[in-house]
Order: sequence, then structure tokens, then C-alpha cells
Amino acid sequence: MIKSMTGFGRCEVSENNRKFTVEMKSVNHRYLDVNIKMPKKLNFFESAIRAELKNYISRGKVDVFITYEDLSEGQTAVRYNKEIAAEYLKYLRQMAEEFGLDDDIRVSTLSKYPEVLTMEEVGEDEDELWQELKKAIDGAAEMFVQTRITEGEQLKNDLVDKLDGMLKLVDFIAERSPQIVAEYRQKLEDKVKELLGDNTVDEGRLLTEITIFADKICVDEEIVRLRSHIETTRNTLQEGGSIGRKLDFIAQEMNREANTTLSKANDLSLSNCAIELKTEIEKVREQIQNIE
Repeated sequence: MIKSMTGFGRCEVSENNRKFTVEMKSVNHRYLDVNIKMPKKLNFFESAIRAELKNYISRGKVDVFITYEDLSEGQTAVRYNKEIAAEYLKYLRQMAEEFGLDDDIRVSTLSKYPEVLTMEEVGEDEDELWQELKKAIDGAAEMFVQTRITEGEQLKNDLVDKLDGMLKLVDFIAERSPQIVAEYRQKLEDKVKELLGDNTVDEGRLLTEITIFADKICVDEEIVRLRSHIETTRNTLQEGGSIGRKLDFIAQEMNREANTTLSKANDLSLSNCAIELKTEIEKVREQIQNIE
């Protein structure tokens, strides 16, 4: 199977009072270019996220959006600083003794002194956090890959149809080329007879001129290579995998052969056919740009 470089995936995972949402979208690109937007709290996992995505994607410009919600009520905890409380108690009792004051210290009073009781954020279990985030990434990536496969199959079918049309154009060129030589020979003979009248036509000279003309417009090699490239493209599409770069190279070679054929064309119908072939090859190249 082949994959398009255009895709979209989304997944939500809610576990342990946490919610992760991952969205992915991509367009075609020469290499793999991943852009990740996520809360700063998750920046620690960026390299792990990139490594995970490489298991699913090899080419394309991919934008990844990650949102994170902590739905738990116990995000903070109270911390009792015994040492600081002991210091406060020690000096309060010392003050009461030195100044003859009543020792009226209560727990409720002592707890209000700075740093005796503090609020601090509860630390996250990084392994647990990563497993939940990874589950959301994998879910989004699987959907993302499936949309790429679906569109890739559509691209494949469209390309196969275009290849069939290109092959018909090549067949026309192969059939028309010998006819052009025969027509040239007839025109040349008629012209010579018109100029020489009843004089005998020099058959050797005539054959020489025809041979030179035939060699000049001969596209046999181009036709062989075009058919080979079309067949290779068709087989590569059937094989599937990451074939975008290979197909792009083959399309460039087909375009080169079509240009040569057009430059040799000495007939209006042949020229029109070569131009149409170049147009179809360009359409194929545009489609190939979207294949991973």
C-alpha cells in the first residue's frame, strides 16, 4: 500500500484524573519535518514524542498539537516544617520567661507563623504521565496513518489511470513515426519527378535522403524507455511503501524522454501527441509529490 503525505489524526485519553488530547495534520514535504505545540509542562517528553512519531511517519511536514488537563482536586499538599515550628516554640518560650509573660502558645497560633505550614505542588509520576501521553499519541498517529492510506489508495488509482492514458499516447507515437517516413519518401519522390520530368530518379540518392530524415526523427529509443518507465511506475505503485522519491525520479526521466520526442517531431499530430504526453507526465509528477 502507498500513503499520501496529507493526513489528519486525533485522540483523547482520560485516565487518573488527567486528560490528553493530541491532534496531528500534515502536508507534503521533501523530508520529515515535525512541529510540536504543547504545554511547557510536557517539554521534557519532546524527544520521546519525536522518536515515537518516527515509528509511523517517514516523510511530510507534520504539525502536532497537544493539550493537557489535570482534573484532580489534590494538585497541592500541605507540608509541616517541624524544625521551623520548633525554632518558633523555643524562642516564644524564651520570651515568656525573660519578660514574665504567660505561656499561652497554642497549636492554632503556632501553625500561622511563616513557613510552619506550607503548600506545595504534588510531583507527577513521569512514567505514568508518559504512558498516558504515549497512548494519546499512538491513537492519533494510527488514525493519521489510516487517513494517509485511504488517500494513498485514491492517488494510486488515479495514477494508474493516467499511466494507461500515457501508454496510449506512446503507442500512437510508435505507430505514427514509420508513417511519417513513408509519407516523406512519397513526397520526396513526387517532388523529384516533378523537377526531373521523365528523367530517371536516382534511387540511391533518394534512399540516402530518406535515411537521413528517418534517423533525424527516429524516437525508437525514447519509446522503449518511456514504456519501461511507465511499467516501472506501475510496478512500484503495486509494491507500495515509501516510494515517493523513487517515483519522482522516474517521472523526471519520463519528462526528459518526452522532451526529446517533441524536439524530434516533424509532424503536427506527433507534436500534439508529445505535448499531451508532457502534460500528463506533469500531472503525474504533481500527484507523486503527495506520496510518502
